[in-house]
Amino acid sequence: MRITILNGDPQADSAFCGYADGLTKRLASLGHTVEEIDLRNLDLKGCSGCFGCWVKTPGECVKRDDSARICRSAINSDLWVLASPITMGFTTALLKRAADQAIPLLHPYFVMDGGELHHRPRYARYPAIALLLGAGADADNEDIEITTEIWTSFARDFKSRLVCAAVAGRPIEEVADEFIACA
Repeated sequence: MRITILNGDPQADSAFCGYADGLTKRLASLGHTVEEIDLRNLDLKGCSGCFGCWVKTPGECVKRDDSARICRSAINSDLWVLASPITMGFTTALLKRAADQAIPLLHPYFVMDGGELHHRPRYARYPAIALLLGAGADADNEDIEITTEIWTSFARDFKSRLVCAAVAGRPIEEVADEFIACA
């Protein structure tokens, strides 16, 4: 299985980054192809809602930044792990910005899906999505539940589904096995 982990922690030396690195190594040791992308090292300008990715350069952001790498990682993965500590009640702005810049992977046209209006898919296949959260002292169970609900909605919009959500701190082997089983 091809797995991409988007690490949205802005601090390279944090316990969460150490945990994400350990998860990457564990998944690779199980024979999976794993790429961990540290978002803090990328140039991500953020989506400005200009519609250029739909009109001027269909399927690609008009801004020349590293968002194309994010899109390629997503569409070429079987499992896309969105990883971030919870900061002020939600995942980091870094992870949210990266996810927003995946909008070129969808068409600008809308369809009704499950009674909701969603973009049409651009591709025949999208990866399953897993969520890895770091819950520090300022995060509680309600923050985890709300964050999971919001990313579940993102997955639905992204023509995928959130197959698993885990909180860092559990044994890495257990989380890796759970992610594999859910995908």
